Amino acid sequence: MNIGKIPNDILEKLLYKNIGKKQPEILVGPGIGKDCGVIDFGDDVCVISTDPITGAVNKVGYLAIHISCNDVATTGTKPIGAMVTIIAPANTQLTEIQSIMEDINRAANELDLEIIGGHTEVSPAVNQVVISVTALGKIAKEKLVHPGKAQVGDDILVTKTAGLEGTAIIAMDREDILARYFSRDFIDRASRFIEEISVVKEGLIAGKFGAHAMHDATEGGILGALWEMSKAMNKGFEVDINKIPIAKETRKICKIFDIDPLRLISSGSMIIVTPDGEQLLKLLSNAGVSATIIGKVVGGTTPLVIYDGEKHVLEPPESDELYKAINYRE
Repeated sequence: MNIGKIPNDILEKLLYKNIGKKQPEILVGPGIGKDCGVIDFGDDVCVISTDPITGAVNKVGYLAIHISCNDVATTGTKPIGAMVTIIAPANTQLTEIQSIMEDINRAANELDLEIIGGHTEVSPAVNQVVISVTALGKIAKEKLVHPGKAQVGDDILVTKTAGLEGTAIIAMDREDILARYFSRDFIDRASRFIEEISVVKEGLIAGKFGAHAMHDATEGGILGALWEMSKAMNKGFEVDINKIPIAKETRKICKIFDIDPLRLISSGSMIIVTPDGEQLLKLLSNAGVSATIIGKVVGGTTPLVIYDGEKHVLEPPESDELYKAINYRE
C-alpha cells in the first residue's frame, strides 16, 4: 500500500463495517470527512477526535496537540483536554522526550487545555518517535456544527493559505535540501508557518456565527479536504481553484520537490460552509484570521473544481504530497 492515510474506498469497504455494537449515545460515528465522534450526554455532547503525527520529525509534540484540537474545533467546540501517547525508538535520549513534552505543554497552554493522561514507552517497533493525541471538548447539543446541516447555496470559505503545515514541516525537516536554494531568512519564515496551524479560533468564530459545516485540511491538502467534505455533506459543490490562496514560500518550496501545493498537508486551513460568507469574512478578519470565499454548495453530490474556466470532477485524495519531500533524494 502507498504511504499515508488508507484510501477512502478501502475505509468504506473494510473499516467502517467493523465498528462493534451500535450505541444509542453515539450521535456521530466514523465516516469520510467526519473529523470527530460525538457522544450524547443530555443537554451537552462530548466531542472526541484522535490523530497521530507520523510525517514530521521536528516539533512533533506541538503539532500533535494542535492537529487533534483542530478536529474538535470543526464542530464549533472548544477543546478542553487531551490524552497523549508517545512511542519512541530504542535509541531515544531522555532530553528528546523532555523536549517533546515541553512542546506539548506549549501547545496546550496556547489552547487553554489540560493534558489529562496518556502513555509513554520506548519500543523497537518504531524507528522514529510516533505521537498520537486524543482531544475532547464539550458543547451544547443545539450548537454542534455538523456536515449534515449544509445547504445548497451556502458559501465555501478557506482560511489562511494552502499547504501551511506541509511548508513548515519541509522547512524544518528538509533544510538540507532547501539551504541549496534559499536564504536562511526564507527557510526561517517558512518554518514559522507552524505557528499558524491552529484553526481553533476560526472554528469557534464560525460555530458561533452559525456555520453549517467545517473540515480542517490535513493529509491530502485543500483538494483532499474538499472531496472529503463533499462526501460528509452528501452534497456537490463548485470551487474555483484559482481562488485558493497559496503563500509565495509554499509555491517556491513546492517547486523544488515537484509538489502540488493544493494536495499538500494543510493543517492551519479550515474549510467552512456557511450562509452569508461575506459577513463571516468580516468577523474572521476582525479577529486577525484571513479567509477567502472559493465556491458554493450546489445540487447533486458531485464535487466540481473550476480551473481556467473549465469544470472538472474532483478526484479522491491519494498519498499526501509531503512524502515526496520526505523521500526526496538528489
